[in-house]
Amino acid sequence: MNTHLVIAELGFPLWLRITHYINLLFMGLLIRSGIQILAAHPRLYWNDNSTPGKDWIRFTRKKVPVNKDVVYTSLDDEVPASPWLALPGGKNLGIGRHWHFFSVIFWVLNGLIYVVLLFATGEWARLIPTSWSIVPEAFHTFLTYITFHIPPASEFHPYDPLQQLAYAGVVFLLAPFMLLTGATMSPAVAARFPWYIKIFGGRQLGRSLHFLSLLAFIGFIIIHTSLVLIVHFQNNIRDIVFGSERASFWPALDIAIAALLLVLLIYVVTTIYSARHRRQVQHALGAVVDPTRNALLHGARSVQHYKEEDISPYFWVNGAPPTSEEYKHLAQNNFRDWRLEVNGLVKHPLCLSLEDLRDLPVTSQITKHNCIQGWSGVGKWTGVCVSEILNRCQPKPEAKYLVFTSYGLDEHSLDGEHYYPFYEVIDMELARHPQSILAYEFNNEPVPIPHGAPLRLRVETVLGYKMVKYLRSIELVERYDDIRAGQGGSREDTMYYGRGAEV
Repeated sequence: MNTHLVIAELGFPLWLRITHYINLLFMGLLIRSGIQILAAHPRLYWNDNSTPGKDWIRFTRKKVPVNKDVVYTSLDDEVPASPWLALPGGKNLGIGRHWHFFSVIFWVLNGLIYVVLLFATGEWARLIPTSWSIVPEAFHTFLTYITFHIPPASEFHPYDPLQQLAYAGVVFLLAPFMLLTGATMSPAVAARFPWYIKIFGGRQLGRSLHFLSLLAFIGFIIIHTSLVLIVHFQNNIRDIVFGSERASFWPALDIAIAALLLVLLIYVVTTIYSARHRRQVQHALGAVVDPTRNALLHGARSVQHYKEEDISPYFWVNGAPPTSEEYKHLAQNNFRDWRLEVNGLVKHPLCLSLEDLRDLPVTSQITKHNCIQGWSGVGKWTGVCVSEILNRCQPKPEAKYLVFTSYGLDEHSLDGEHYYPFYEVIDMELARHPQSILAYEFNNEPVPIPHGAPLRLRVETVLGYKMVKYLRSIELVERYDDIRAGQGGSREDTMYYGRGAEV
């Protein structure tokens, strides 16, 4: 008996229908949270420097000021996303990222289960082409559709040739490509495997290709759904719900509508709840995302060594300079009176001037900066390893974290009439990475004020918001949950970012 006829007669197994439904749910969550992330830096580039005016497409009318005296930050460039499209909408990058990474974990797990069962049960024969003849057959089917005709039911085994080719391409080519391009945007991956992002032409090209993959998925979903509704609709609904064209149509239709309404309800509830209860969502999704991210990426060490010619002509700024009289006075005196306090759980507290830091062993590195907003840039940083400071202050055994506090203020932390200083926390493992440094030079010049003068932190395996600028102090602590909102940093406290920033 013909294999195609046997498979068609057996219909769609339950596991296939369940994984298809789960895929629908998480693809929607991924697309909507992806739109939220894109709104944080609504520009895409074919070069790897994120240079304003060099974007090939942008989703904003904002223009970067040409006046260099005007500090225009990447936060200024962010646009609010519509909650009808994005999850959760507005300016909620932190929550959007939580949903994106939570969804991708389950999307990948669901996909792996699907592929394993596909081959374990022999169902692969319904999906994977085994002859090149499918190409002309698919073209013939394509001509049938574009001339507004419907292929006869006899061409479906259980798919027509064009469907089979499209489904196989989506499952085995488009989905893996989206995962591969998504990995190019991880600072930990980019730092540990610089060669990997070069395969795609750099982080920004990987980001653009990831966006085009998104459009391809959306296009596929629209066409796929349209054909389900137009081509042999009753048979399709019976197959999708009960796995057999011999099943009753009306119960199948009722169940299909109810299942779709459930997905829509989930989208509505997650949007509203995420916008109103951001801290709860941060914790609930982080309970899944954080251990996964930590296991896969936290141990990565940067081995980046870009060349001088790779240095970006434009390096975005994120975060406005401090406006306090104290900082202005330090800057007017070229930071001669500035001191870095190192205290907390240490045997030897330190008070270091810029000259003291310059007398310590010098390290230079040309690395790629990856901002959570989406832009990136290559720069040369010179300074002293954080491990060198730790060796001199000698942390006590109970010290587990370093709290870096800035002269700058967290512009999102208004509490009554007071702003709190910007701060971020990293653990001892990150602090001792060879390319974790306190930088006092940027591109062979003293670090300019917009980029963090007189001293800023560089940790090359994490996103830029962890790299505190305008450093004032470093405190070693055993725990951080009693500092401010207890989330491990200003952005985690007020913008609901994850404490781990490797992706």
